[in-house]
Amino acid sequence: MSKDDVFIGAIDQGTTSTRFIIYDKLARAIGSHQVEFTQFCPQAGWVEHDPMEILESVKVCIAKAVDKATADGFNVDKGLKAIGLTNQRETCLVWSKSTGAPLHPAIVWMDARTASVCRRLEKELSEGKNHFVQSCGLPISTYFSAVKLLWLMENVDAVKEGIKKKDALFGTIDTWLIWNLTGGVKGGLHVTDVSNASRTMLMNLKSLEWEESTLKTLGIPSEILPKIVSNSEIIGKIASGWPIAGIPIAGCLGDQHAAMLGQACRKGEAKSTYGTGAFILLNTGEGVTQSKHGLLSTIAYKLGPKAPTNYALEGSVAIAGAAVQWLRDSLGIISSAKDIESLAAEVESTGGVYFVPAFNGLFAPWWRDDARGVVIGITRFTSKAHIARAVLESMCFQVKDVLDSMHKDWADKSKKDEFLLRVDGGATVNNLLMQIQADLMASPVIRPADIETTALGAAYAAGLAAGIWKEDYVFDSTEKMKGANVFRPMMTEEVRKKKVDSWCKAVERSFDLADLTL
Repeated sequence: MSKDDVFIGAIDQGTTSTRFIIYDKLARAIGSHQVEFTQFCPQAGWVEHDPMEILESVKVCIAKAVDKATADGFNVDKGLKAIGLTNQRETCLVWSKSTGAPLHPAIVWMDARTASVCRRLEKELSEGKNHFVQSCGLPISTYFSAVKLLWLMENVDAVKEGIKKKDALFGTIDTWLIWNLTGGVKGGLHVTDVSNASRTMLMNLKSLEWEESTLKTLGIPSEILPKIVSNSEIIGKIASGWPIAGIPIAGCLGDQHAAMLGQACRKGEAKSTYGTGAFILLNTGEGVTQSKHGLLSTIAYKLGPKAPTNYALEGSVAIAGAAVQWLRDSLGIISSAKDIESLAAEVESTGGVYFVPAFNGLFAPWWRDDARGVVIGITRFTSKAHIARAVLESMCFQVKDVLDSMHKDWADKSKKDEFLLRVDGGATVNNLLMQIQADLMASPVIRPADIETTALGAAYAAGLAAGIWKEDYVFDSTEKMKGANVFRPMMTEEVRKKKVDSWCKAVERSFDLADLTL
């Protein structure tokens, strides 16, 4: 391959770290850099990020990745044609249009401070928790951006004042980044994409526009909201002051939607991303499917302003890899995240131990913000290896719960093939975790050669808009299977059933444990 080639960049702004990856025209990474940033937990159940620290992490990652690729002989300055952006969803903030300063730290998607706001809305609105489901596909939950915005509007004087003076802008992290990347106070573009907008509770899934009736009900002024665009189009150019000034931003997707694209999920195909949480999406094609089993209706992707919209069913698991971090940082059972595989492999089972990581409640399919973490089945025989294995199993049980709900909600009768789950994300390097997942699902798990499919999906979206790739290339499943690992189930049905039954009992025991004084 010539080192004077065309390149696509991808900003991957996640919950705990930011990355910038540069891809060549064969979608191979040729340079990358990653930076972790601070997690703030000012009260129990609260999680915040510093928007300015996130902004700086993006700038550092871009500069370092470009430097690395250039040092390896790639002419990125000449060959970089566009960048895509993908981000942690639901995390949101309000900032000043005139100064560019955040009016409060960003409230992270897993933050549970809005529980009282949710309870109030459920009581006030005629359909309770499901009042907005027909419009946006989402129940009222602490998870989504709209209730975080309400909390800011009700509790932060600077936000109240900013809205009153028409100086406030609201957005999820993609919106914050694009506004700053395209100029900030000097003409920055205030936009979001359909996938991130679909996670606010404020967008109508069918019209792909802000739902006026919802805004009126919640008292949210429309002028603080960004313009909604598709996932793959030229949004604007990067302003001076950034390492890659003048390069177009040509793609934007929420992280889980980007992973769907990176995994080339067509109608009837599902993927699970294992990161801080775990997120399982099933592409349901061009029609909205309303769940009756605790799942969310959402966007899969829309690859151009005039392209058809693909929808999805989603199940979101709040705590997956974060439980491993908890073992490392809070309990000291392991010294690094990768140590959990060898520790858990020291035992053949959990010894009857079950761990439910409901640190801030449970998301799909349970939707219980009153749940809290439990470890049950402990005996004198229990060791730290059993606890470690129970943590890995908890991730896989939660994914299985979501997939079971998906199978109940949606079945394409034309699909005769064996069900396959595509997996990605940092935790999938753990072979034991992947084998446990296949065992508990009783179906194969496919791990691609490149597990960072979130960034790859953002690059694909940008490359499509910039004319670097065509959809046939992006969705070539034969190409995606090269170098993939397939994990096949080995557990007997009798053992699987017993373990699933015990897991369900453990989940029920986590309910109604939240300390109501917090």
